[in-house]
Amino acid sequence: MTHAISMVNVIKHYRRGRESVEVLHGVNLEVGEGEFVAIMGPSGSGKSTLLNLIGGLDRPDSGSVSVAGQRIDKLSGGQLTHWRAGHVGFVFQFYNLMPALSAAANIELPLLLLPLSRVQRKAKVAAVLEIVGLSDRAKHKPSELSGGQQQRIAIGRALVSDPPILLCDEPTGDLDRGTATEILDLIQLLSRREKKTVVMVTHDQKAADSASRQLHVDKGQLLDAGIAA
Repeated sequence: MTHAISMVNVIKHYRRGRESVEVLHGVNLEVGEGEFVAIMGPSGSGKSTLLNLIGGLDRPDSGSVSVAGQRIDKLSGGQLTHWRAGHVGFVFQFYNLMPALSAAANIELPLLLLPLSRVQRKAKVAAVLEIVGLSDRAKHKPSELSGGQQQRIAIGRALVSDPPILLCDEPTGDLDRGTATEILDLIQLLSRREKKTVVMVTHDQKAADSASRQLHVDKGQLLDAGIAA
């Protein structure tokens, strides 16, 4: 299996006042292309830090982080920004949509960083709206959409530049159970049909059960809980 994500002996500290706190201790991780992995753990265990390292939003103190064939821990800040634009899509718990923009305009935002014409951007947005099932809501603003619809738009925004990696931080944490199930079904579909590699951080065991593999972060170390049935 080709690895989309590889972390080797990763150590990460944060400063808390004068104290240095080790959040991750010697973490090793391999995620295959098209795999859907859920990461669980108590608050403060380091699971969101792990996600941020994979997405190039943070850097390890030591160890290596390779994503989509690139040693991202070796990239400069400008190189990382350019790399993220084409390789990683982020989905957050609270959607982070621009309230003054329509659903289509929110999805289009990442494309503004790429050398595309307006016609090309419009075509990509239309294709993504169809994937997330909201073509009929393209002109609606976030306040006119349900929570589940807003999260679908957020997923569309993460997908529109066609990145191979999708990173989800508590994507169902603000949704009711029925809507959460719909979002998880969509994420599963993206992994299986679109061959996206998905890493999801969650507190919800039911959400984790939708993944093909579950990992647990505990006291700065990563434990493999195995492959889901």
